[in-house]
Amino acid sequence: MSQSTTAGFQLSPQQKHLWMLETEESAFHATVAVLLEGKLKAEDLQVALKTVIARHEILRTTFERRPGMKFPVQVVNQNLAPTWQESDLRSLSSEQQNARVEELFQNKKQPAFALDRGPILHAMLVALGEDKHVLIVRLASLCADTASLHNLVREIADCYTSQSANEEVFQYADFSAWHNELLQQQGDADAKSGTQYWRDLLADFVSTVKLPFEMKPAEGAAFQPQSIAIEVPARLPANLAGDPAAFFAACWQTLQWRLTGQTGIVVGHICDGRNHEEVAGAMGLFTKSLPIPYEFDGNRSFAAVMQELQNAKSSAYQQQDYLAPDETTQDLPVSFLAEEMPAERSADGLSFSIVKQESNSQRFRMQLRCVSAGDSSTLELRYDPQYYSHSAAERVTGALAGLMTSAAQKPGSAIADLEIMSPAERQRVVAEFNRTAADYPGDKCVHYLFEEQAAKLPRQPALRFGENSLTYAELNARANQLAHLLRGCGVKPDVVVGLCLDRSAEMIIALLGILKAGGAYVPLIPDNPKARLAHQISETKSPALITEKKYLGNLPEFSGKTICLDRDDKMLAQQPEENPEHINTPQNTVYVIYTSGSTGVPKGVAVSHSNLVNYARFMARKVNAGAELLNFATVSTLGADLGNTAIFPSLISGGCLHVIAYETAMARNLFTEYVQRHPVDVLKITPSHLNSLLASPEGTSLLPRKYLILGGEAASWDLARRVEAAGTCAIMNHYGPTEATVGCCTFSLAENDVSAWAPATIPIGRPIANDHVYILDQYLRPVAVGVPGELCIGGTGIAKGYLNQPQQTGERFVKDPFSNDANARLYRTGDLARFLPDGNVEFLGRIDQQVKIRGFRVEPAEIETVLKKHPGVQQVVVVPQEDKAGDKRLVAYLIASKKPVPSTEELRSFLDDRLPEYMIPWAFVNLETLPLTRNGKVDASALPSPEQVVTERIVIAPRNPVEQGLLDIWRQVLQLDHLGVQDNFFDLGGHSLLATQVISRVRSTFRVQLPLRSLFDSPTVAGLADEIARIPQTSEDEDVAKLLRELEGLSDEEAERLLANELQNGTDSSDSGNR
Repeated sequence: MSQSTTAGFQLSPQQKHLWMLETEESAFHATVAVLLEGKLKAEDLQVALKTVIARHEILRTTFERRPGMKFPVQVVNQNLAPTWQESDLRSLSSEQQNARVEELFQNKKQPAFALDRGPILHAMLVALGEDKHVLIVRLASLCADTASLHNLVREIADCYTSQSANEEVFQYADFSAWHNELLQQQGDADAKSGTQYWRDLLADFVSTVKLPFEMKPAEGAAFQPQSIAIEVPARLPANLAGDPAAFFAACWQTLQWRLTGQTGIVVGHICDGRNHEEVAGAMGLFTKSLPIPYEFDGNRSFAAVMQELQNAKSSAYQQQDYLAPDETTQDLPVSFLAEEMPAERSADGLSFSIVKQESNSQRFRMQLRCVSAGDSSTLELRYDPQYYSHSAAERVTGALAGLMTSAAQKPGSAIADLEIMSPAERQRVVAEFNRTAADYPGDKCVHYLFEEQAAKLPRQPALRFGENSLTYAELNARANQLAHLLRGCGVKPDVVVGLCLDRSAEMIIALLGILKAGGAYVPLIPDNPKARLAHQISETKSPALITEKKYLGNLPEFSGKTICLDRDDKMLAQQPEENPEHINTPQNTVYVIYTSGSTGVPKGVAVSHSNLVNYARFMARKVNAGAELLNFATVSTLGADLGNTAIFPSLISGGCLHVIAYETAMARNLFTEYVQRHPVDVLKITPSHLNSLLASPEGTSLLPRKYLILGGEAASWDLARRVEAAGTCAIMNHYGPTEATVGCCTFSLAENDVSAWAPATIPIGRPIANDHVYILDQYLRPVAVGVPGELCIGGTGIAKGYLNQPQQTGERFVKDPFSNDANARLYRTGDLARFLPDGNVEFLGRIDQQVKIRGFRVEPAEIETVLKKHPGVQQVVVVPQEDKAGDKRLVAYLIASKKPVPSTEELRSFLDDRLPEYMIPWAFVNLETLPLTRNGKVDASALPSPEQVVTERIVIAPRNPVEQGLLDIWRQVLQLDHLGVQDNFFDLGGHSLLATQVISRVRSTFRVQLPLRSLFDSPTVAGLADEIARIPQTSEDEDVAKLLRELEGLSDEEAERLLANELQNGTDSSDSGNR
């Protein structure tokens, strides 16, 4: 190619990719430091550099933007002189010289290259002595890579010593044109084969590898990588065939598996891109990152993994021409770079030795760099400080050092057995983080502790429901009467009694009565389907049920004794009020609570008195109950154990338990009025419930005076900040599955500062007294701090197991390898978590598909099993998704077995008879086929958005101002735009929590006292509008009458403005607890 003054050439694929990454502050450059020893003529060296620049067009190339073009063109300049500087450090000591040379090499103060006008090469000659110099050359990465630096130094040396031949050199513009043309060939067989190779190779691999303590970078942050040196093992495996880089690469990729828990790991292996002889000596940007995926199996030996990775890399290297990183391709976050230092070149008494080199043309988050020189190698971890702190990077280097040592000593070992933790680190995560031993009344049952409080504080208020209260003596007497009656029905230790009551004082009386009789209670949620209640009654073999007359119609047929508290009150009044004889031991069952089951059958978790006493005593101490008499509030259903955080600590410490009615717990105004009349000290509530109650600033008036306990779901920092701004109470995050007795970890925000590690949600904290928490890999081995693993729980809180399900009990409750007790067990939660450096645990999500819906555990597989029983459903998958507010919701995707396909109404009705309301999907999407991955699994990412179903409905517009106002409320609450007046609220994804928001806003906007039941009875806008119209206009309803009069005669636009103003001035968004 002739060297005209200027010529425009298309960028190569590598250059296009890098152009999109470049910022003015970013460190995309190629720099080399050359030690020159011997007699040196600086003028001749400068001439040699200019000679090399004259030979290679890319060293005289600038980049010109032209109108209408996304990318600049390469412009070759006939004369583009480099910058040349000289520095004399001969007066400094050797240490000072080294420090100064390193500073000049990094040259962080030097401005970015002026790519549009040049120069794109900066050179500095540093004098260290009479016969000792260092030449530092820095080039723009668009024009050079590591191999270019080697070629540059070689040619400078040859030109300086007059050894350079005048042969034609390969110009980068020619390579760029060839590579662009190659990638655009549609019919070429080799191109098709190469493109298909990469498509097949990466089909089922996720490129994102997120290492421990990764941070979220600032938007537009510059790329300025830092590095940490790593010590190379003294002895490497003997079978490396002279390629230590293969060993380091295998260690690095294996470490990603160990640190993330992802089985499929993709690491970018940086290659020089010079697989053709013609370009071996060329200058320019040829480097590219080859994504090398590997599916890890912990039983594979390290030697086998190393060989298979080498084979994979060799195959990828052969196909590299057809891998084209374009402007849209994201660089792999983790990469491996192997470089070689070229041998020293000498001539005429002057030697040229490269002592340091650095080239950045890929944006990584973390990279292992191996530099080989002869028989020795050096390693360094390079990391982007925008993503990882220095301490986080040091943790990775420590783990890598341990793994390399282990692999070098025993390359035949299974990779799961390679040690990445030091003995001290292992002791820390296993023992030091679990020093929780504490005294508790392990020889007593929970109702014995209640009786002690009743004897000690008989006149102290024990229970409040609405405006009615019972003292400890009164509550004890009424529970005793029920207990004596139950004893006559055959209730004794480990006999389970059904408890079918809603939140009320009677619920607590019944609960205590069952325990005092010697039995255990199983909550039966009144509005659950009869089939589900029948299963629970049958499996627990309940000889008796406790309920009220209003729930008799909800219950299935039952052959045992049914006690209606409001029907059998006279019979109960005849029973003794004295405490029954104590017949329980701490090992007896105290309750059975049912959770969703992946097999399609709910699982009954049996909890012992010992489990519950340990938990209740810890929580009472945690909130300083007993030292002062506190008011506890429960706003949750008894069907989940969320409310037990308030119930039992209150009753065993002399506190007053407030059972908040469902309607009161749902509505912010009612809840606020209640706590103003009856202040609460301790409140346990789910974050989603509290979020809705705090929808307006005045919502903070319902917060407790001392302790707010969040549980049942992940808690956000934003929620905590809103609570802290009110300044009324301390916040405690609470975690624990039912199988670990309500809670096993707590985190007090006031006592901990975890900002340095930036956890996404509030940590779940440290284990409670006598419980132990371990983060384990799939082989039940401890993982290092910061590494995700399965959260496993041991200690006193571990439940007895699943009722009548020995196989599932054996799968989840396993032998505790960390205990000296041969009978000790661990519960495998299935939750993903990690230790923070201070010992607190951060919850990261689920390993499986289990999801929390409004505080309830839901197994999508159970819903799938039930749906498959519908005659119109051939295949179905249920997946959790997040709505705009970040709350979880379920979507069912199904293939119908016949035409016409089942309607949403039909499917909801089918599930209504079989599943609780919170387990019913918010949307049903009919598909011809389910999208699958290459390995045959359902591809969740390819499932269509359920909102498409909403937009395909026939929408009936509002016909009057009231319907328009109601429709606006529905749009706000459901976060949907495409709605009609005949759409069913619950078919659109509405549920009880959202229903409370609708009714609250209706009350505020239309100033009517509309009961919550109205929405369930009339779940359409049209139906609800009719309900409002039927409300009699009494003197108490003057406001709504006035509003309706104002609406008469207005145009739709005028009415809409009036209602919008009412919504803005009167919105009262509130939400419910878990029902």
